[in-house]
Amino acid sequence: MLAGGGSVCDLDALDAPDIGAVLDTSESMAEVLCRPIPRVPALRGRTVMLLFYEASTRTRHSFELACKALGADSLTLSAATSSVAKGESLRDTMRTAAAMGADLVVLRHPASGAAHYAAALGLVPVLNAGDGTHAHPTQALLDLFAVRRRTGRLEGLRVCIVGDILHSRVARSSAAAFVKMGAALTLCGPPTLLPRAAGPALGAAVEYDLGAALRGADVVMVLRLQHERHDDGAGGLPSLGEYRRGWGIDAGRLLRHCPGALLLHPGPVNRGAELSDEVLDLPGAVVQDQVAAGVAVRMALLYRILEGGRGAE
Repeated sequence: MLAGGGSVCDLDALDAPDIGAVLDTSESMAEVLCRPIPRVPALRGRTVMLLFYEASTRTRHSFELACKALGADSLTLSAATSSVAKGESLRDTMRTAAAMGADLVVLRHPASGAAHYAAALGLVPVLNAGDGTHAHPTQALLDLFAVRRRTGRLEGLRVCIVGDILHSRVARSSAAAFVKMGAALTLCGPPTLLPRAAGPALGAAVEYDLGAALRGADVVMVLRLQHERHDDGAGGLPSLGEYRRGWGIDAGRLLRHCPGALLLHPGPVNRGAELSDEVLDLPGAVVQDQVAAGVAVRMALLYRILEGGRGAE
């Protein structure tokens, strides 16, 4: 269970009731955000350092808004404009955060395991905002929240995750979260980007034929093609034309195989690659719901970590 002062580096330590509690707190935070003045002083006097070693729009800014809505002070440190660019190590940057009196560090880092490393230093609690290809727990929780708000449930849903599974921290975290909450999960993508062993490891079925994977799905999550991670020696990215033909999502495929399914994408969208333009206008597209959910869910996590989960006023 999330308790005051704890780190959240992935979802391994959270079970279904824990995740449900975070989602319930997120509902309360969503109500706060709908007020004429969307603010509560729940974290007044607390300081959150946002430490981002990778570019980010949605995650970074939603954390900034979450801090502001809860009355916390936030300090955003971008690697490109800080001492990190001069060679400062993550250990020393964490020491700096502790010396500045940060109560929590929100960390995004290109190296898998960086969040666990930073948390293990024992200097400041860490909330993982994405580390390499390892985990992105806040994205997974906002995905669940967006889906639960539309469907009223998570248990028993048929969920299909399509795309670059191999390089995706979103796939790993969201897959684990959906399975913990009782959804039936199928992974689909090119064989070079979806190792067969990934299915059993995540509690999911593996299907390389897109039509078969989509058939009867309640939720379809489409992953971004992560071109920046394909210089890691793993390779395996098909040509864009081949990818579109085999695994690109368009309205025809959705309406033929899973009409009425919710469509998710963690963003940013490579239009014309993993998704065609028109699918974002379908009634089931909840991409903007995900963006909105990000603020409420991150408020909930900040609150539950820093205040131990007591109800917000």
